[in-house]
Amino acid sequence: LMTGSELATAAAEGATPIIVISDNGYYGTIRLHQEKAFPGRIAGTRLKNPDFAAWGRAFGALGLTVTTPEEAAEAVDAALAHDGPVVIHAKSSVEAISPFATISGIRAAAARAAE
Repeated sequence: LMTGSELATAAAEGATPIIVISDNGYYGTIRLHQEKAFPGRIAGTRLKNPDFAAWGRAFGALGLTVTTPEEAAEAVDAALAHDGPVVIHAKSSVEAISPFATISGIRAAAARAAE
């Protein structure tokens, strides 16, 4: 939710971007640092996000939602075939907090360090 005006500009100017929004429902970077520095003391990182596919449709884009890995290929195919802007709302889990870390892995490392 830190950006979004780009889609309004793209629609106004006739651009045709494919925008993929990975939505795990959290401020991921902040949550990652909280998990590492303050295990068990997480605050202010959970988000109540809108339906980003509907948000895209509000600007005239094709809005798609992906909730499982199996749906991803079909959404990408539809996006590539569409002649206009596309928003793909990819819902994911907070467990995979970054490409290099999981919540359970961070917690396990913190538990080992506390021993």
